[in-house]
Amino acid sequence: MSDTKRTWLITGCSTGLGRALAEVVIARGERIFATARNPEQLADLVEGHDNAHALQLDVTSNEDIRAAVAAVEETGGVDVLVNNAGYGYLTAFEEGDEEGYRAQFETNMFGLIAMTKAVLPAMRRRGSGHIVNIASVGGLVGNPGSAYYAATKFGVVGLSDALSKEVGPLGIKLTVVEPGPFRTDWAGRSLQSSGKRIDAYSKTVHERLDQVAQQSGHQPGDPVRAAEAIITAVDSEQPPLNLVLGAPGLKMAREKLAALATEFDKWEAVTLGADFPDEA
Repeated sequence: MSDTKRTWLITGCSTGLGRALAEVVIARGERIFATARNPEQLADLVEGHDNAHALQLDVTSNEDIRAAVAAVEETGGVDVLVNNAGYGYLTAFEEGDEEGYRAQFETNMFGLIAMTKAVLPAMRRRGSGHIVNIASVGGLVGNPGSAYYAATKFGVVGLSDALSKEVGPLGIKLTVVEPGPFRTDWAGRSLQSSGKRIDAYSKTVHERLDQVAQQSGHQPGDPVRAAEAIITAVDSEQPPLNLVLGAPGLKMAREKLAALATEFDKWEAVTLGADFPDEA
């Protein structure tokens, strides 16, 4: 990292990875605007630190977004935006209720889009900046019970891939982070579900959801180490576009890549047969 202290704007800092990342950034002496829907939850985080500030921010509120970004821009602008706010909504696809899955898209996907659009004009004018989108290994691999959650996180991964090619030539870097299971509140207090259970999904979905709940608090991933890994990527002259975090996540991602390669090879003749015949 250069001697110049960056300004970070991080969403969803009340708990979990957002909180851990904020703590590490504060300890490094960089300036941070930590946000939460209830900024009182951040009082102990920023207390006694001249480089740390708490802002109210619900990423589903355009008014909150405009106010938060304006507050940071008045101090010189956002160097690093971390779109961390999000939560899990796990249920069988058929069991999902519209209110539940639409609310998840509003936070996980549309909130991220709104935040990014809010900071991009100033980053573009300055010709610098780094956008870090927190997705999930669930944005690379779909599992039973995570259809709606995976849809939001696959969306974040795809958006990040395309956006990186648009803003990279403008001097703006982008990294999408894909954590595996980490010891946060994601699978505990923060996890949401439809509450409906259809017996036909007992062996595919419900067993997995019960396992997720039982593993809460025992996941192998360390949020502090994850935060340090994210900062390492941001510090890099050539940061990764995709940063998978944790051994289970890496295992799942590699298994998905191998399965895709096998399937592509198996169906290659059918795939190639969809083109017009060679007219040469």
